[in-house]
Amino acid sequence: MKSIKYFVLGLLVYSSAAFAQLKAITYKDGNQVLNGLEITPKKKSSQNPGILILPAWKGIDNASKDIATDLAALGYYAFIADIYGEGNYPKDNAEAGKKSGVFKTNYKDYQKRISLALDQLILAGANPDNIVVIGYCFGGTGALEAARGHLDLQGVVSFHGGLARDAARAIEPITVPVLVCHGADDPYESKEEITAFQQEMRDTKADWQMIYYSNAVHGFTNPEYGNDNSKGAAYNAKAAKRSFDHLKLFLNEVLKK
Repeated sequence: MKSIKYFVLGLLVYSSAAFAQLKAITYKDGNQVLNGLEITPKKKSSQNPGILILPAWKGIDNASKDIATDLAALGYYAFIADIYGEGNYPKDNAEAGKKSGVFKTNYKDYQKRISLALDQLILAGANPDNIVVIGYCFGGTGALEAARGHLDLQGVVSFHGGLARDAARAIEPITVPVLVCHGADDPYESKEEITAFQQEMRDTKADWQMIYYSNAVHGFTNPEYGNDNSKGAAYNAKAAKRSFDHLKLFLNEVLKK
């Protein structure tokens, strides 16, 4: 029991040390105060590649902090965007659904908040010509919106993100590579939405990939979701590792180191 106790304490110390490298950054969208987090790599390169992280529907969480520290360890500048802003953070799933839905509908506002976070990533030291946007769940939708909004990027990656778009929107060319990491058993993305997304990628002549992970549902990268697939959102360690490996391959392909 004592060894287990020390192991858990060790994990907590490690986690706290990793998160301590994250620096709180306050920025604004008009009068709205936004609170993001940045982290810089210990070993910098002449290309200073950067990753903008768009968190899930409740806002900045431990999962987004973990991925930021992991990416910094690999030599990337990272910034976690605050999409909602001070005073607007969801308290529960119901609020998260409503607040994220507003940005999904008002996608121009979502694109603007992403663009403002990109500015902060560049101010932190990332090369403006060497940046990728990644996102999880609601943030995965944002990554796709960054591509649809023609933000100056080298690529976008969506992890278990929402793929739907208003069919009335005009389809415009997508000029950056797109990677979608998707749970094969995700109950929140219908076959119709997946088919429509894939057709959008074909119509826009995008350079796109969509990878399915077996036995994975929504939120498969987040350990805090537990492992009960029947709940619709659950962690899958194998899918999480595979998707991170696919992310690294993608970054090595599209970014200069």
